[in-house]
Amino acid sequence: MTEGYCVKCKAKKEMAEAVEVTMKNGRKAMKGKCPTCGTGMYRIMGNK
Repeated sequence: MTEGYCVKCKAKKEMAEAVEVTMKNGRKAMKGKCPTCGTGMYRIMGNK
């Protein structure tokens, strides 16, 4: 699982339903939801 920052809870948490996506500029990112409040979470990963 991937850890991300929830802006609503103001805490680092493990993402639920995390999916790897590719941004327009070619960089990879993880997109998921906060397990507590359900807010969308996003984490930018490395290029490779």
